[in-house]
Amino acid sequence: MERVMIFIDGSNLYHNLKQTFGRTDLNYYSFSQKLVGERQLVRTYYYNCPVDSKNDPERHKQQQRFFDRLRNTPYLEVVLGRLQRKNDGRVIEKGVDVKLAVHILHKAYFNQYDVAILVSGDADFAGAVQAVKDFGKHVELAYFPGQKCYKLREVADRTILINEDFVASCWINKES
Repeated sequence: MERVMIFIDGSNLYHNLKQTFGRTDLNYYSFSQKLVGERQLVRTYYYNCPVDSKNDPERHKQQQRFFDRLRNTPYLEVVLGRLQRKNDGRVIEKGVDVKLAVHILHKAYFNQYDVAILVSGDADFAGAVQAVKDFGKHVELAYFPGQKCYKLREVADRTILINEDFVASCWINKES
C-alpha cells in the first residue's frame, strides 16, 4: 500500500477556500482522507505563520484556537514560520516555504513516503517537486479552479482539482 504524506501551504489554502467557496471551516482530517483515498496516510503537515498578538490580539486568539484544533487532528502536525514587518509597512511570511520545501525533500530522501501531495499553487515549489521526483517519489498537486500554477501542474505527476464536489464532504458545518 502506498504511503502518503500531505504538505499544506496553509495561507494559500485559507485564501483559496475563502475566495472559491466563501468559507474556511474545513475538516482537515476529512480533507486529508479524501486526498489520500485508499492509500495509507502517514502524516499531514500544515504550514503557516502566527498573527502578531500585539498588533491584532483578537485575530491572534482566533488563530491560536484554530491551531489548537489542528493540533488535535489525527496525524496532522502544525509547522509555523513567522511574520516580518517590512519598512514600507507590508507584512510578509518568513520561513514557511523553506520549511515546507525542506520537509518534502528530507522525508523523500529518508524514504518516509511513496507519494507526496502538495496543497499549494505557489510555483516556487516546482524545483522541490522535481527534486522529490528525482528521488523516485511521486508528487501530486492539489489546487483550486482559479489557480494558474502552470509550472507546478507541469512538474507534478498527478493533479487533484479542489472543487465543490471534492470538498462537499470535508466541511465542519456540512449544512452551510
